[in-house]
Amino acid sequence: MQGIVLGVSIAAPVGPIGVLCIQRTLAKGRWSGFVSGLGAASADAVYGAIAGFGITALSSLFLDYQTGIRLGGGLLLLYLGVQSFRAEPAEAAASTSDVRTLAQDFGSTFLLTITNPVTILAFVGIFAGVGVGVSGNYQDAGVLVAGVFTGSSLWWFVLSTGVSLFRTRFTRPVMRRVNQLAGVVIAGFGLVAVWSAV
Repeated sequence: MQGIVLGVSIAAPVGPIGVLCIQRTLAKGRWSGFVSGLGAASADAVYGAIAGFGITALSSLFLDYQTGIRLGGGLLLLYLGVQSFRAEPAEAAASTSDVRTLAQDFGSTFLLTITNPVTILAFVGIFAGVGVGVSGNYQDAGVLVAGVFTGSSLWWFVLSTGVSLFRTRFTRPVMRRVNQLAGVVIAGFGLVAVWSAV
C-alpha cells in the first residue's frame, strides 16, 4: 500500500509527461494516453529499483552524466512540443491494435522520464524515509517498487479514462488549439531542461 500511494503521489503532479498524456488522450484516444503514462511508470520503476536495491554503480553513472542526459531529455521535449503543436487532430481514437503507434507513445515517455536522473535522488530519499534500501532487505524493496509501478499505472489509467470522457465534446478546431497549447507547454518544459543543463 505504501508503494501504491507513493506511485500515485509521484505521478500525479502535472508536468511535461502529464500534459503529453492529456494531449495524446484528447488527440488519439484513451489507449494512447494510458500507454504514454505506462512509459513514465516503467521509467519510475527502473529508478525505484536502482534506489531500492542500492545499485550504486548505476545510480552513480546516471548522476555523473546527468547534464548530458538532461540535455537530451530537454531536446526530446522540444521535439515533442513542436510535433504536438503541428499535429492535426486524429479522425478516430487509436485502437489497441495500432501497436506501432502505442509503442512509440510508450517509448517517448519512457525516454523523457528516464532522462531525469535527479529522480534517483528522490527515490533514495523516499525509500530511506520508509526504511527500505538502507537495510538491504531486497524483498521489501521489490514489493515497494512493484507498488510504485502499480500506483503510477493506476493514476495514468484514471487520468486517461477521465480525459477521454470529454474527448467527443471537442470539435476539430478546438482540438487543434489544444494540440498547439500542449505543444507550447511541452516545448517550454524542454527549454527549461536545456537551460538547466547548459
